[in-house]
Amino acid sequence: MSTEAPTSMETETVASETKLESSTLPPKPKFEPLKAHEMSDGRIQFRKVSVPPHRYSPLKKYWMDIYTPIYEQMKIDIRMNLKARKVELKTRSDTPDVSNLQKCADFVQAFMLGFDVPDAVALLRLDELYVESFEIKDVKTLRGEHLSRAIGRLSGKGGKTKFAIENATKTRIVIADTKIHILGSFANIKIARDSLCSLILGSPAGKVYSKLRQVTARLAERF
Repeated sequence: MSTEAPTSMETETVASETKLESSTLPPKPKFEPLKAHEMSDGRIQFRKVSVPPHRYSPLKKYWMDIYTPIYEQMKIDIRMNLKARKVELKTRSDTPDVSNLQKCADFVQAFMLGFDVPDAVALLRLDELYVESFEIKDVKTLRGEHLSRAIGRLSGKGGKTKFAIENATKTRIVIADTKIHILGSFANIKIARDSLCSLILGSPAGKVYSKLRQVTARLAERF
């Protein structure tokens, strides 16, 4: 057995052999992104949103405004189940993103809570929007006249206080009896909620306005 080192010619042939091997490797596979129906193994996904009795007439009135962006832009099937009184949503084979179904369900749910269609449709277009709900009794237990006055303080004369908070915090607020719903981004919801809680606890509107001015000025500086 020879213990001689391999000559330069031998090393060249070995190098050329490895080059040939690497060139014969198959090309890297290119996988297309999965569609919504393929992600769930071809199963169709559903969402159902209940329609409260007082939102039945507005739903009839604005049905086409709700139907059009969901069906045409988000590529989600939508129908009204009259027997169950629910809006039913399901994915289609051409739905581009599986998250579209949840976005559409949030949009319909926001409309049922009392938000206008142009405000609620923002939930389809922007990812960082949420709806937060709470009740007056979560903040303070009020009964009778005290509760009525608290609701009056939240709205203000002709809705002035509510609009002022909405415009300052870039949110939308719905006051439905003792329930309050806020639509907006996480930080803005917090500011609006703090202002509403102050009003519920008995702060005069003037004091809340001045605090809002300070907070919004601070927010403007941050961005």
